[in-house]
Amino acid sequence: MAYIDGYVLPVPSKKLDEYKKIARKAGKLWIEHGALEYHECVADDMTVPMGVQFPNLMETKRGETIIFAWILYKSRAHRDRVNKNVMADERLTAMCPDPKSMPFDCNRMAYGGFKTMVDYVAEE
Repeated sequence: MAYIDGYVLPVPSKKLDEYKKIARKAGKLWIEHGALEYHECVADDMTVPMGVQFPNLMETKRGETIIFAWILYKSRAHRDRVNKNVMADERLTAMCPDPKSMPFDCNRMAYGGFKTMVDYVAEE
């Protein structure tokens, strides 16, 4: 079954363009190193009537926008190989020379690896 890395993070709205530039570069790196898919999504409808709304869950501050993202792999072993290669790639280091200079607070990012439990794909 497929394996997914997922993460959610708040980004200051005024830094979304800067974040998007980094996300595009990062996505290309992950795909180049073997990830099957790379997705970064910006919050749109955060006023759903059920469950805990993402802004409350992430304790967003005024002027922050939530990013929801996931990367698809063949398996956990495949994910571990891809991530090892991405983390060793000097281009990633060049994008993130200092966590303090990132357009978001790394300490507020929620991240984890997930085994696929149910998987449906629409037929074309």
